[in-house]
Amino acid sequence: MLYPQNIEQKLGFDRIRERLSELCISPLGKAFVEKVRFSDNYDLVQKMIRQVDEMREIMQYEPQAFPSQNYLDVNHQLTKAAIEGAFLSEAEFFDVKLSLRTIQECLRFFDNKEPEQYPQLRELLGMAFQPRADKSQEEVKPSKDAKLEIRGILDALDKVIDDRGRLKDNASSELQSIRRQLVSQENDLRKKLDSILRNARSNGWVTDDFSLTLRNGRMVIPLAAEHKRKIKGFIHDESDTGKTVFLEPTEVLEANNEIRELESAERREIIRILMDLTTRLRPHVPVLKRAYTFLGIIDFVRAKACYAIELGAIAPLSVNTQLVDWKNARHPLLYASFKKMGKSVVPLSITLELDNRILLISGPNAGGKSVTLKTVGLIQYMYQCGLLVPMAEYSTIGLFRNIFIDIGDEQSLENDLSTYSSHLTNMKHFLIQSDRKTLFLIDEFGTGTEPALGGAIAESILEDLNRSGAYGVINTHYTNLKTFADRTKGLVNGAMRYDAEHLEPLYELEIGKPGSSFAVEIAYKIGLPKNVIDRAKNKMGKQQVSFEKLVKELEIEKKVFADKNVENAQKQRHLDQLLDQYNSLKNLLDSEKKTILNSAKLQAKELVKTANQKIEATIKEIREQEADKSATKELRQDLQDFQESLVIEKVPENKNKPAPKKEEEEKDVIEVIGGDIIIGSLVRIKGQEAIGEVLGVRGKDIEVAIGDLKTTVKLNRLEKISRKEFRQKASPKAKLVGIDMNEKMQNFSFNLDLRGKRGEEALVDVDRFMNDAIMVGYDEIRIVHGKGDGILRTLIRQHLRGYKQVDKMVDEHADRGGAGVTIVKMK
Repeated sequence: MLYPQNIEQKLGFDRIRERLSELCISPLGKAFVEKVRFSDNYDLVQKMIRQVDEMREIMQYEPQAFPSQNYLDVNHQLTKAAIEGAFLSEAEFFDVKLSLRTIQECLRFFDNKEPEQYPQLRELLGMAFQPRADKSQEEVKPSKDAKLEIRGILDALDKVIDDRGRLKDNASSELQSIRRQLVSQENDLRKKLDSILRNARSNGWVTDDFSLTLRNGRMVIPLAAEHKRKIKGFIHDESDTGKTVFLEPTEVLEANNEIRELESAERREIIRILMDLTTRLRPHVPVLKRAYTFLGIIDFVRAKACYAIELGAIAPLSVNTQLVDWKNARHPLLYASFKKMGKSVVPLSITLELDNRILLISGPNAGGKSVTLKTVGLIQYMYQCGLLVPMAEYSTIGLFRNIFIDIGDEQSLENDLSTYSSHLTNMKHFLIQSDRKTLFLIDEFGTGTEPALGGAIAESILEDLNRSGAYGVINTHYTNLKTFADRTKGLVNGAMRYDAEHLEPLYELEIGKPGSSFAVEIAYKIGLPKNVIDRAKNKMGKQQVSFEKLVKELEIEKKVFADKNVENAQKQRHLDQLLDQYNSLKNLLDSEKKTILNSAKLQAKELVKTANQKIEATIKEIREQEADKSATKELRQDLQDFQESLVIEKVPENKNKPAPKKEEEEKDVIEVIGGDIIIGSLVRIKGQEAIGEVLGVRGKDIEVAIGDLKTTVKLNRLEKISRKEFRQKASPKAKLVGIDMNEKMQNFSFNLDLRGKRGEEALVDVDRFMNDAIMVGYDEIRIVHGKGDGILRTLIRQHLRGYKQVDKMVDEHADRGGAGVTIVKMK
């Protein structure tokens, strides 16, 4: 059920009908536009939606393959052809031919596709060409006989009617003979008249611009009136001025008569051919009428698909229950209008479900409440009329049996109804007819009468509507309704967002909290006298003022935090990028480190091997030469030279620290190359970082001093180290303590509240707060110190001037604390 009767005009669906009619190619499709009706049959709606969605796919991806012209309505011609003795003219047959060709192209399009493609349009095709009595048949296909009938008729028309809409010369042998004689006679006649005209022109009876022409179906020559008696013949006409006559010379009188007779014979033959063709067409009229019904439906579905492409509309997920879960829905008419102006519509996201069935929208005037209401009503109505709807793909749409709306002023002088009376009349209908399958839309609920009484009646009506289980959207300014919705199951508050700082509407719906009318703020902006506004606030009462103030402050705080969230998200993305870069660099360095260490180990092994070989060779040579002093001294010198060649010079870590002496480096190399663990050796416990000096050796038990600790360790658990390594391990550098920046940024708050603190205590907190802000990179922070006498404010600002990172300090906006809050902007 729909209420009121003019619901289409109130929602704007009548303008959508007009646009669909414009997009139809022929009256066939326009006739179906006029038949569009709201339906609560889920299967029927789904079938219509899928048909349009399939056609939208064709229009978007294969527009050239599908016929887009000659959707002609020839039902009048078919009705005429069904009458015995009647025949169609050449022009009428030409329209039939063109439209049948379009139908055949549609059939050919689907024949060339896979069977599973476009199932709904194929079913439509089958139902149009094969009305069947067998309802149990699962699949509907177009009859092959019907296809052959159409193809046979089209072939017959192609043989007779040319592409200009005239009978072909070879439509019959008799017609061909007549037309051949006509051409011959006309050529002979033209030659005779050309000769007469040249003679008249040479005698000066006609001017050079005169040529042969036709009068009363006969070929004549134009002649100056004063010379009309110079040539014998019959005058058929004269010019408007009387200065020129059109004369048929006596010599061509007979030839013209023969041509007229041939033309009559041609007409008789044409009529005979057309009657024969009409007779052949007559038995197929029922099939053709069904074919043209199909053509009209295709034109209609095509128009709906084209409109869907204009709107960017889709077929959302559908459920056979009552549900509204729309994302980024757009008012179709507003979207089309804004698109022409190069503007964009703020999309609407709205949810009505079992637990929150009735949405109560509040907010300032001109904030978009009525547009939201009409968007919900129009989109739901469009969908249940079989049209695709403009919203996001991940939306879900349900079905309603009833749609009731109360939008606009319905006052009536005839029925003696005021504005409020008309609203109550509508409410009476809503209360009687509403059930759980009803969607109702009410604009400016309860207005039109004394506010306190109107609000009370509206609240009572809302209670009954909620008990009925109906779904709905209501616009209101009444505070008692907002409070009622907040504490009642099934109802939920919503607000049209408003920029409280600049007093500008944002046209965004926010579900979950009520909105403020911002009446006082708008009055300030317009420039109403302050004393008038102050008196009004006193008259409103503290409770109402506090409610409006709370809503306004919440809106301001939400905007502040929303802006900060956007800023934080940007910084987090930047931090993530830096972290990725760091991890990539660390992985690269770790890989390079492993490569270098492996190379160094190989070189060290080779070095030790070479050193051991040199030492063993030296010892062997000393023994073989029985070690006289000079030879031994030379060998020792060779060994020392070799040791020096093994020393690897390194750049000292501290430029101010002198490089180790050559003797110490040599000693380190010797200690690394070989030797047993003895008293004074520097050792490390294997597998550990502990290092120390050997104090005593008792067999395999070694006494080791590790720092200030003395202990006994088994010999096999020790390994000898060089003095250089001992020095490095004995005095390690202090490790740097890291800072978890992610945790720092996550826990940081840009707002510092110092109210109630003493000066020194406050300055300590300010320093800690500034250090954190500088570390995490905030470019704007907020310090709340209160107004008072301004002492704490002055002290804090003087202290902040000592920070070179501070660019400037300003008071917060008056609506968010004014001089009691300092906004610190960083460089």
